[in-house]
Amino acid sequence: MPDRRIQLMDAALSIVAEKGLKGLTHRAVDVTARVSEGTTSNYYRSRSALVGAVLDRVLQLDAELLQHVGPAGPPQDADQLAGQLAAMVLALARQHSGLTRARLALSLDHPEAVTAGHHLLVGGLEQALAGLGVADAAARARDVADYGDGILLHLLTVRRDEDPDPAAIAAAIRRLLGP
Repeated sequence: MPDRRIQLMDAALSIVAEKGLKGLTHRAVDVTARVSEGTTSNYYRSRSALVGAVLDRVLQLDAELLQHVGPAGPPQDADQLAGQLAAMVLALARQHSGLTRARLALSLDHPEAVTAGHHLLVGGLEQALAGLGVADAAARARDVADYGDGILLHLLTVRRDEDPDPAAIAAAIRRLLGP
């Protein structure tokens, strides 16, 4: 993606994070990106093209994020996995909150856009759990993913002013993993 397109899409993501998908207009992107009026519509002729490009940018940023924020290697035990997942949740809620907010807003209007990523996450988690010998790895992977989504939502909304305890989040994940 050329630099100008990245600039426009990052501006678009910040709009979606702050105002939701309804706030996303070509003009709003131009203003936020500090480019000449009409620039965004020159790159993305329709609203559909603009939204599609935003969805593509989310996928690209998610892939980059997993490389930098994700675990360095396979966990050695369930406690280590729980700690890795807690750290990832906190990173998504704090350092990458704008991207997380945008992803949540986009997923409400375009649930199909997050389906593949969700299945990839749950599948990877299931493999890690199976590798650790966790019973019923598929169900537990879904439970942990659901908890992660819920805690993220709460950390961005009703608990946004709290300083979350990584150990408490890891302990909750550990309980979901079972004995």
